[in-house]
Amino acid sequence: MTTDIAIIGAGPGGLLTALRLHQKGLRPTIYETVPELKPLGVGVDIKTVGTREIDELGMLEEFREISVDAEDSIFYNHFGQEIYAEKCGVHMGYLHEQRFVHRGILQMLFYRKVLERLGEDAVVFGARVVKYAQDADGVTLDLEHRDGRTEQVRHEAVIAADGIKSAVRRQMHPDLAAPEFSGITMWRGTTLREPIRGGHSIFHLGDPRISTMIVYPIAENFENSGLDLINWVVETNGEETIEDWNQVADPEEIIPAFDTLKLPFLDVQELIREAREVYLFPLVRHFPVDTWVDGRVVLLGDAAHAMYPRGGNGITQAMLDARVLSEKLVELEDPVKAFHAYDAERRPIVTRIVDAMRGEGYEVIRRMVAERTDGRPFEDIEEVLPLAEADEIFSGYHRLVGAPRPGFGAGEATGFRTWDQQPSEIPV
Repeated sequence: MTTDIAIIGAGPGGLLTALRLHQKGLRPTIYETVPELKPLGVGVDIKTVGTREIDELGMLEEFREISVDAEDSIFYNHFGQEIYAEKCGVHMGYLHEQRFVHRGILQMLFYRKVLERLGEDAVVFGARVVKYAQDADGVTLDLEHRDGRTEQVRHEAVIAADGIKSAVRRQMHPDLAAPEFSGITMWRGTTLREPIRGGHSIFHLGDPRISTMIVYPIAENFENSGLDLINWVVETNGEETIEDWNQVADPEEIIPAFDTLKLPFLDVQELIREAREVYLFPLVRHFPVDTWVDGRVVLLGDAAHAMYPRGGNGITQAMLDARVLSEKLVELEDPVKAFHAYDAERRPIVTRIVDAMRGEGYEVIRRMVAERTDGRPFEDIEEVLPLAEADEIFSGYHRLVGAPRPGFGAGEATGFRTWDQQPSEIPV
């Protein structure tokens, strides 16, 4: 079994991979570009399959302490009329919870666990991997340190979890087409306020042809304020900007997009106006690659399958990458064979998810309603979008991501492992 493994990147995917490998008896070394980790970012929606991974790594109770249980997912048009609703997580019958959390706070939990379990020297900070070279026995990484020093380090195998701008992916696929701007700009912010409708719901609002908004809580009694920290995401047509999660933005220009949206329990314009922080991010299409493997080097998470940040799939799929990759490295003596086995299991289905997220996933129901009503209020949603039609859209999506909806049937075989469902729902 390969024992000397390097992981490039201390994001959630890289840290989870280190914890999974440690669980299998291995102690990888993580190389991270930044000099220290800070709880940056806004909210993420951790689906049931992600909560299962956290549970199996022995962090469920600590995860619960920093996150919010999701009970309901509710969709509205841009007049505030309800289109569809479904239960979430255990409230629908899954084996595990769906939970909302601040990405940076979750990353810091994973980081603390890496230090506890692997040791204080498990993460090498301020070390940027610029290229790799390999031979029959191992991989040499060229590092650039923040103080200007350069260094070469040697490992038996390398897992590149170095994100959307992965240097390893660029070297592995030098002829890959440059990413393309989708024409959509994403605004992400957080606001402190009283719990919204009980404090356990995610709201999907608006007409995608104009602008859309998703709202959910990511912390209760945030910093002992007695208030919830609310995460909100707006998508609008916009001009291309740099692909950087930390672009600070002024939200005033998006507030008028919600003039018609009237909800009895939430003033969304006030929510935007009172934000503590607002970031801008362009939705950029990264094209799928035909392999995640180059000999003893393999891609994981966003480095392998950067996707639109919709539906909580990016971080959740990275968690599943970590599980499968660690299993293959233990099952197979040769890291090259292990990496190819992981690639064969994960890449086809994740590519399908990436393609689906370039569309609208289940969010398409709001567009369907807007188009079928010509952007006007409706009198009876059943005449516009019958419940059976909406149920099939949602059931198809849940099957796609490996979590068929309990009580809705497993549907046709998907050709990959299902991750969080009742035994009666598992296809045979």
